Amino acid sequence: MNRVYNFLLLITLPIICFAQPATAQLPEGTKGASTNINANDCPCVFPNRSILFKVSAPDAGKVQIDLGKLYDMQKNDKGIWMVTTDPQDPGFHYYSLVIDGVKVADPASESFFGMGRMASGIDIPEAGVDFYDRKNVPQGELRSRSYFSKTLGVWRNINIYTPPGYDKNTKKSYPVLYIQHGGGEDERGWAIQGKTNIILDNLIADGKAVPMIVVIPDGNIQKPGMRAGGYNDEAMDAFKEEYFENVIPFVESNYRVKAGAASRAIAGLSMGGGQAFYTGLRNTDKFAYVGVFSTGLFGGIARPDASHFDPEAVIPGILTNPQSFNKKLNVFFITVGEQDPRIEYTKNLIETFKSKGLSVAFASYPGGHEWQVWRKSLHDYAQRIFK
Repeated sequence: MNRVYNFLLLITLPIICFAQPATAQLPEGTKGASTNINANDCPCVFPNRSILFKVSAPDAGKVQIDLGKLYDMQKNDKGIWMVTTDPQDPGFHYYSLVIDGVKVADPASESFFGMGRMASGIDIPEAGVDFYDRKNVPQGELRSRSYFSKTLGVWRNINIYTPPGYDKNTKKSYPVLYIQHGGGEDERGWAIQGKTNIILDNLIADGKAVPMIVVIPDGNIQKPGMRAGGYNDEAMDAFKEEYFENVIPFVESNYRVKAGAASRAIAGLSMGGGQAFYTGLRNTDKFAYVGVFSTGLFGGIARPDASHFDPEAVIPGILTNPQSFNKKLNVFFITVGEQDPRIEYTKNLIETFKSKGLSVAFASYPGGHEWQVWRKSLHDYAQRIFK
């Protein structure tokens, strides 16, 4: 019983900085991460983007940090475990404490829904990049709403960004971007980790993006009795039904939006990129703008069928009648991280599309399969649509 009690204490004890006075200094040369509960505490980021973690767990037998790579921490004579990681790529990264083999959230960091659970996150700044930093510009509003899904028979959460001035000029209508999260995430992803509202506020203030409404639904769709997942037709049909029977009607009945394909865009990252590919390209009468970010649909992930992706089979006419798509799509935009294993498969498909005469724009950004790439993807895509 004592062992269980002590273990429960271990996994809830804060980082050592919490035990120090408020005037305690960070280790020389470091800065507290912006995702910390207390910005003056650790995790601490060095100029080379390596991270110092400190954890108070005097009774633990082994403590690690799982930051995509496992780092073993060393305990000092005061029971403080410490480790300095390798330099990290800029951007947002999920991580966990691993205490005696159990993965838990770090109480010193904010927690985020990712990897299918609440997890700690750390945001590493990128030099010279400030498009997702709050600035002294007019701000829109990120609204948390809920709607009843007739498809699923449950209430579902949805986040909706309205641009600056939405509530003042009640006669103005706006185009709409529908944007999807990745696997293991939900409607909180683009709203929190993705910093969608801040990116749009800054772009609109600079005159680089058209004022728009951004809809961030939960893309995890499982109808009662449904066992399908991934990108098969049953899963994509359920996603389409949720969108066309529930999400879009809710938005268009509650917000001042412009109707018609020319005023609708769809985009998504990873799993959501595949959903946007299917739903957008199969329904060009509904969406004139399609953005696909870092999808594994084309290959580069551990799926036996991914390396044999046949776009013509899932989107009839895309290779044999590309001019039909060119006439209906104002923007077809694909992105991927330069260190993402999906990149070569994505580039190969882009070449195939272009060789057949399909109009497609492509961009890649430094980074792997992570939020910094997707923030840049949104930043780029938002400047291309509704113009």
